[in-house]
Amino acid sequence: MAGMAPEGSQYDTKSFDTKLNAFADGQEFFTSYDEVHETFDDMGLKEDLLRGIYAYGFEKPSAIQQRGIVPFCKGHDVIEQAQSGTGKTATFCSGILQQLDCNNKNVNCQALVLAPTRELAQQIEKVMRALGDYLKVKVHACVGGTSVREDEHILSLGVHVVVGTPGRVYAMLQKRYLRSDGIKMFVLDEADEMLSRGFKDQIYDIFQLLPSQQVQVGVFSATMPPEALEITRKFMNKPVRILVKRDELTLEGIKQFYVDVEKDQWKLDTLCDLYETLAITQSVIFVNTRRKVEWLTDQMSARDHTVSATHGDMDQNKRDVIMQEFRSGSSRVLITTDLLARGIDVQQVSLVINYDLPTQPENYLHRIGRSGRFGRKGVSINFVTKEDMSKLYDIQRFYNITIEELPANVSELF
Repeated sequence: MAGMAPEGSQYDTKSFDTKLNAFADGQEFFTSYDEVHETFDDMGLKEDLLRGIYAYGFEKPSAIQQRGIVPFCKGHDVIEQAQSGTGKTATFCSGILQQLDCNNKNVNCQALVLAPTRELAQQIEKVMRALGDYLKVKVHACVGGTSVREDEHILSLGVHVVVGTPGRVYAMLQKRYLRSDGIKMFVLDEADEMLSRGFKDQIYDIFQLLPSQQVQVGVFSATMPPEALEITRKFMNKPVRILVKRDELTLEGIKQFYVDVEKDQWKLDTLCDLYETLAITQSVIFVNTRRKVEWLTDQMSARDHTVSATHGDMDQNKRDVIMQEFRSGSSRVLITTDLLARGIDVQQVSLVINYDLPTQPENYLHRIGRSGRFGRKGVSINFVTKEDMSKLYDIQRFYNITIEELPANVSELF
């Protein structure tokens, strides 16, 4: 098995310090870039990539795509922030695919994308594969909960792009099944989740195994707290920054309401009443614990509501089957935790119910972004007890929004 980088090739920690010192001295850290491309045809993309973009169903680029695809294609490091459902995944997939050399007979990994969950990594792989269909790109999702031996076999044959979760990717790099010497692009998706939680050290470890020459870095997220931005300074070289202000992060086309249920034990009756009143295409119900997922699934099933459920303790194969059923429409209601607040992309979802309000205001955006994907209309309904009122106020302050009480004519919302 061929090795990764040349022997002794470690991440250049000196450049970390140089960049940090430059920032501390007040030198300009970001590169200004204000070009806007209103059509995909104006972006100078490969013909076969354009064919893939249009075949996937995109017609006009979203705001983040108008601003974010071209600087990434030009090789700039980028920090790009936009609300959920506006096409961030297609933005960095297009940037990667534009720069890939898919004609080289030696199929080495040229791009590495990290995501916080298996589901999100697998979703990115599907988008990358679809957009790159006419380029004959080889993509592999390298995630936990799947066969290590299969990963080793596929990687040894060679792929152009690896999308994965940090733990499995790091293991494949260490074992040298994933060769890093050809990697020239490194993307972090949902960077706030990746950088501000337990993944930070793993990301640093992975970065140290990349080639010593400059690797292009892309950081993408819907929310970018200051601590996450601070961390990006350590491994980015004068990035182009495309940021959306927090008060612009509320999702156009998604109507947001709350229901005052007073007590937690009254939520179930309220939920069942809603489903008996509404004709809903597909919906996602978020709760805060895995145990609550199982309890609510049992309760809904006992009342003759057909529901699916998924959470992090489930076997990966079972989770894959459940998500496939939901994507195909054979399952209409999905009960889940924040595990799937990022990464579920089902176009038919018209309603998100926060059975429990999220514990972190940041996750509210990711949850309700499951409806109204890419400009479609959707509805979000939040169940609020007396104890939850302060959380609701926190969310409204955080996003500078007003969440109104659910009106009596609720059936007319759909």
